[in-house]
Amino acid sequence: MPIRDEPIRIGQFLKLANLAEDGGHARELLESGQVTVNGEPEYRRGAQLRRGDVVAVDGRSVRPV
Repeated sequence: MPIRDEPIRIGQFLKLANLAEDGGHARELLESGQVTVNGEPEYRRGAQLRRGDVVAVDGRSVRPV
């Protein structure tokens, strides 16, 4: 998933990558532990992503480039 500005917050990235419908949905996914970054659970909506990180939700993996 191409991003313009680095780093990007995970909540924003989930919306841009169509892994979340909106900010509320992104928050729900994160709070329920359904999101991993580089194989580790991520719960913070403001966590910063950089190029090369692997974000996974429900078996779908996306990488910011």
